[in-house]
Amino acid sequence: MFSHESEILRKMRLIEWLKAELVANVGQLYQAMAKNSEQAIKDGLANVIISCFILGRRLGINFADLDEAIITRLNQNIKRENDVEKWFGDFSEYQRHLRNKR
Repeated sequence: MFSHESEILRKMRLIEWLKAELVANVGQLYQAMAKNSEQAIKDGLANVIISCFILGRRLGINFADLDEAIITRLNQNIKRENDVEKWFGDFSEYQRHLRNKR
């Protein structure tokens, strides 16, 4: 039945599947938070991040460009003195983490 699909249709189906996977992963993360299971929360967060990167790639955004967009958003949130940054310094801490990985 699907063997005659065009390449464009296959790519569209994959993008739709990835979008659904992302929503499902967010749901799993919420369930993990409700259970208060650290390992399940880590797994859920990792799945959401992976889903975002893979979906981005299928939408034409390479991993390095997405990394740069993340760094840009971190810098913007630090400069705007976002409440999370003012109260806890989370954006700066994540920015340091990314710099140390490079």
